[in-house]
Amino acid sequence: MVKINEIEIGNNKPFVLIAGPCVVENEKMILETAEEIKKITKELSIPFIFKSSYKKANRTSGNTFTGIGDDEALGILSKVKEKLNIPVLTDVHTSEEVDKASKVADVLQIPAFLCRQTELLLAAGKTGKVVNIKKGQFLAPEDMKHAADKVLSTGNKNILLTERGTTFGYHNLVVDMRSFIIMREFGFPVVMDATHSVQIPSRGNESGGQPKFIKPLARAAAAVGIDALFLEVHPNPKEAKSDAESQLQLSELKSLLAEIKEIDRVIKKY
Repeated sequence: MVKINEIEIGNNKPFVLIAGPCVVENEKMILETAEEIKKITKELSIPFIFKSSYKKANRTSGNTFTGIGDDEALGILSKVKEKLNIPVLTDVHTSEEVDKASKVADVLQIPAFLCRQTELLLAAGKTGKVVNIKKGQFLAPEDMKHAADKVLSTGNKNILLTERGTTFGYHNLVVDMRSFIIMREFGFPVVMDATHSVQIPSRGNESGGQPKFIKPLARAAAAVGIDALFLEVHPNPKEAKSDAESQLQLSELKSLLAEIKEIDRVIKKY
């Protein structure tokens, strides 16, 4: 089990929500979205960790939006923590970024493309913060043990493993639901990323997506058994500056979470 403040993830506890816009676009949108998700999760009694990347270092094209500036974005995430009293997750891309990001984030996320980067995993592990390792699109679930072992070698056992789809041909992803069972056997909580799993990678100069599959994949993963559900959520996905075609509309979040909670109750019998 992993504990983040008062939130417990794993050991058959009710699922935790990790959610928020793909990237920090501006303070107003981030704070309002975080506040609305907190309101929804409080009403449904679902533990909530806010997610947003303070920068995007792995865009398809070099001409697309990468962020508003590291310090400004991290400052906004800090305000989310202070004003709303909720933990925060954000991505780190290099070992040099880890120290600055760890001063704000409760959870450091290793992007899927970087899940084999030894120096990055070690640097994140040494902070003692929770490390969420996203499974690379190119990896079998069995291979995630090696990534987790790198973090474990630092003495940090606070590890989450996230499924986000596997490359199927050049421009598609599929989710093998067996991966949750396989990765849980390593002794760490497992997370379903239901939004990146619907991406269509590298379509033209940006990634596309099929958002109609977000809800079915989330429900299916909950039925298999997950410890946390990861969703990128935006008040107006069509206007999002990153992952516009694979984020969930904020107005659709409450109904989906209510469904997932019912499935989670059946599976975990609470």
